[in-house]
Amino acid sequence: MLVHGDALLLVVAALLLDAVIGDPDWLWRRAPHPVVWIGNGIGRLERRLNPESWSRRQRKLAGVITVIVLVSFAMLVGGVLADLLNDNWIGFAIEALIASTLIAQRSLYQHVARVRRAFTEGGLPAARQAVAMIVGRDPERLDEAGVARAAIESTAENFSDGIVAPVFWLALLGLPGLIAYKAINTADSMIGHRSTLYIDFGWAAARLDDLVNLIPARLSGLLVAIVAPIVRGSIVASLRIMMRDASRHRSPNAGWPESAMAGALGIAIAGPRVYAEGAVNDPYLNAEGRAAALDDIGRALRVFVTACVLQAAIYAALALLL
Repeated sequence: MLVHGDALLLVVAALLLDAVIGDPDWLWRRAPHPVVWIGNGIGRLERRLNPESWSRRQRKLAGVITVIVLVSFAMLVGGVLADLLNDNWIGFAIEALIASTLIAQRSLYQHVARVRRAFTEGGLPAARQAVAMIVGRDPERLDEAGVARAAIESTAENFSDGIVAPVFWLALLGLPGLIAYKAINTADSMIGHRSTLYIDFGWAAARLDDLVNLIPARLSGLLVAIVAPIVRGSIVASLRIMMRDASRHRSPNAGWPESAMAGALGIAIAGPRVYAEGAVNDPYLNAEGRAAALDDIGRALRVFVTACVLQAAIYAALALLL
C-alpha cells in the first residue's frame, strides 16, 4: 500500500485524538490496552518456544519464527480492522481512535513532566522515583543532573519510537503497518535483550526493530533540529552534533534524536550510567555541552511539543497535496 491522502488524513486524525485524549486511565483500568494484548501474545510464544534445554541455534530459529508469526498476525488484525472500518466517516473515526491508542504524544509528555514536577515538589528522592517509571537505569545512582539527563534522553528516544515511527508506518501501510510496528517494538522491549535467556531467542526481534526504526529515527532527529530555535538553540549546531555523534550511541537509531536534542539544548547526554544488569561506559553525546539541569527538562518538553506540532503540520500539508 502506498502513501495516499486517506492514509495521511488518518495520521492527522490519530495525532489530534492522541494529543487531546491520550491514554485515559479510566479506560485502561477497565480494558486491556492493545499493547498489553500484544505483550501477552509475545509472552505466550516465548514460554513455548524458548526452553532452556534448547541449543542456541534452535533458540535463534524459534525467535525468527516468533517474529514471523507475530508480524503476520498483527498485519492480519490490522487488515481486517481496516477493511471493516473504511466504508464511512464513523468507521474512519473508529480507525483513527484505534490508531491514536498506539501513539504516545500525550502519555510521553505526562511522564516526563511528572519528573520535572517531582523535582519541584519532593526534591531529588521524588524525582528519582518518577524517572524510574520511564528509564531502566538504577535511580539511586542518579544525582540531579543524572535524573535530568535520563528524562531528556527518554524524551528524545521515545519521540522516535513512540511517535514518529508508528506514525511513519501508519502513513505508509495504514493500520496494518502501525499494529505490526507496535508488535515489533514491543517484542524488542520484551525479548530483544543481551541476557543469557534472550540473546539468541530475541535476536530477530532486536534486528527487525533496528530496521523498522532506521528511517523514523533520522526523521526524528531532523524534526528536533528544525525546532531547536524554540529554546534558543541552533538548527545548524543541532544538525552538526547529530551527524557527528549519532554513531557514538550503542543503538544504531537512538543516537539520532538524542544527539539532536543534546545539540538543541546545548547539553551533554548519554555517557556512563548504571542499569540493573550492570554499568555502561558509553561516550557522551555533545560532550562539550554543559551538564543537564532541572530547567532543561522543561526545555526538552518544549522541543518535543513543537516537534510534534511540526510533524502533524507536515502530514496535514501532504494530505492536502496528495
